[in-house]
Amino acid sequence: MILAADVHYQDPGATVAGLLFEDWPDAQALSRHRLSVPEVAAYEPGAFYKRELPCLLALIETLPQLPTVIVVDGHVHLGRAQRPGLGWHLWDALERRVAVIGVAKTAFHDSPADAELMRGREAIRPLYISSVGLPLDEAKSAIARMHGPHRLPTLLKAVDGLCRGHDNP
Repeated sequence: MILAADVHYQDPGATVAGLLFEDWPDAQALSRHRLSVPEVAAYEPGAFYKRELPCLLALIETLPQLPTVIVVDGHVHLGRAQRPGLGWHLWDALERRVAVIGVAKTAFHDSPADAELMRGREAIRPLYISSVGLPLDEAKSAIARMHGPHRLPTLLKAVDGLCRGHDNP
């Protein structure tokens, strides 16, 4: 089982959403999950995970089973030095039992070129892929195979909409 997850912030809380699906090319999720988190930590530059990680963990606790892979909106590693980012902290919090793929729409300062993935027929900007618990080439291949003709795969766009309150992702 694969989980695509995203968080949307409204002061002082957040909404976290997740879509569970079976295989990378799936166009539809098997189940949708959304949870309100009443309070979140303030944004801290360079430590985004402190704000987002508790939301993701709260969502994961509600799932019927632990997924084998989690796709997050963000980075697993930060820059060429590969400092731990949100995805790495999630992997650690889950005791390194679940692979994590980060899919970011913008590069982190000094992101390595091998993180770039051109996806979609008319893509002019890459996605930035990072992973832990799964080799980068496998993570990039998985995201490339996801359903949808655009830069952002269908289910990643849908989970973004779900956390923003759109009930028909």
